[in-house]
Amino acid sequence: MKNAYAMMLLSAAAAGFAASAIAAPTEATVAYTMANQRAAANYKVARAKCNSFAGNLRTVCVAEARSARIHLEANAKAQYKSSLSARTDAREAIADADYDVAKARCASKTGNAEAVCIKEAKAAEVSAVADAKADKKVIEARADARDDKQTADYKVAIEKCDALAGAAKDACVMSARYQFDK
Repeated sequence: MKNAYAMMLLSAAAAGFAASAIAAPTEATVAYTMANQRAAANYKVARAKCNSFAGNLRTVCVAEARSARIHLEANAKAQYKSSLSARTDAREAIADADYDVAKARCASKTGNAEAVCIKEAKAAEVSAVADAKADKKVIEARADARDDKQTADYKVAIEKCDALAGAAKDACVMSARYQFDK
């Protein structure tokens, strides 16, 4: 009876330790959370400074504070997810935030100068988004090309191994598989 009780106690303790290890946040999660908290705190401070302004200056100040928060959050998310699409999404979000700031700055102008300013801001946003999408496609194309080259090189190595026989051929094939991760 004592052995059964001891076994249950040990298994419960082991399960508790395993659950706490699983529930522990990773370093990347902690960094992401800290970056978001820092962005929120910086935004609150910057937003409070904006209350001393009036009119368009206040609008520009709020837009800049929001843009700074979006920059920090988007970069943190891209670093946390560590993927090409996350980086592209971050660049697009940053471009949108920069456009909002530029648009707020344009509001202080009048007439044709305001219209030109808004068009320039929109052109800069469209350009930044297009660059982000194009960079994503280029990186994906390079990865595909690299994979195609590696497959072709692997086929050449296997073909060279066909000239051998027995253990030498087996060693050659294993070496090729190891070299090309096949």
